[in-house]
Amino acid sequence: MQETGKGLLLKAEPIAAAFRNEVQQSLAKATRRPRLVGILATSSAPSKFYAEFTKKQCEDLGVDFVLKTTGAADTGDLGEGEGVEEAIIQANEDENVDGIMVYYPIFGAQQDHYLQQVVSPYKDVEGLHFKFHYNLYHNIRFIEPQSLISSGVPSAASAGVLESEEPPPGTVKSIIPCTPLAIVKCLEHVGVYNKILPYGDRAYGRTITVINRSEVVGRPLAALLANDGARVFSVDIDSVQEYTKRPGVAAARRYHPRYVVHPSTNTLQECLAISDVVVSAVPTASYKVKTEWLKDGCVCLNVAADKNFEKDVREKASLYIPAVGKVTILMLLRNLCAPFSFHDCREAQFF
Repeated sequence: MQETGKGLLLKAEPIAAAFRNEVQQSLAKATRRPRLVGILATSSAPSKFYAEFTKKQCEDLGVDFVLKTTGAADTGDLGEGEGVEEAIIQANEDENVDGIMVYYPIFGAQQDHYLQQVVSPYKDVEGLHFKFHYNLYHNIRFIEPQSLISSGVPSAASAGVLESEEPPPGTVKSIIPCTPLAIVKCLEHVGVYNKILPYGDRAYGRTITVINRSEVVGRPLAALLANDGARVFSVDIDSVQEYTKRPGVAAARRYHPRYVVHPSTNTLQECLAISDVVVSAVPTASYKVKTEWLKDGCVCLNVAADKNFEKDVREKASLYIPAVGKVTILMLLRNLCAPFSFHDCREAQFF
């Protein structure tokens, strides 16, 4: 229940419920149960918790989940990450496997990025393959499944003003990383996105600050929001950048086909003072967003494992979402149920 004079505390469950129904409907139409393989190659407690959480959600929905443990996750001793690449390749080659997820971080950003490219794009339910990242950053929302076997990248002509969120014939929606997509779905649910506006521009008029520019959450999220029309401040430990697809001055074109990045002289405090939405994903328990810096009536989302907002955040925020993990899992299963992930592509022999 909402306390008098405080903003609303919104848990992830009601947001996840709609997507749970969507996944259930997709599974009901499938000719067999899809199989998701999770690869755990680290002794990290958060990774182990996420693996168990994934397993429970899959069991509840009727998805066949197989957890493969390697290295320290298997032995509880030395060998962090040992055997993970072999496990990915084995799952790639197994015709009975429809989706693969790997619990990162394992080795660190550079080597983990390599492993993300080892996963077959047809079985990548996390949207971490470079082709999906390319589409995300270039505002290319639909993809021809057979193009995933080519070495090139889509034409820039594929991006631009969108007429409908329904995929054109012969295409499907490109896979988007689960956590950034979950955040977008949360913002849609609470009305930050204006459904009256055209698809691809429904965040227009919103100013959003995203704290932490990681390659897993922060940067792709900033790009997604800017490609949807928002003015986004991407704040990291050493810089502030502004993402927008609208020119800063009058121009012949109303907006760019995709976002552009500009350096910003704003401080974090100045960004927060004008932001309708604040998303924080700093993986540090000690980091807290100062409530006094927030704009009255803003929407705040915490994405970090530890709470990034002060306890009195709802004194300023009209709405506070403390975690998005349950929505993230549903986005992963939604990606698994995408048409090309385990059915259409198999029949078309794209593997």
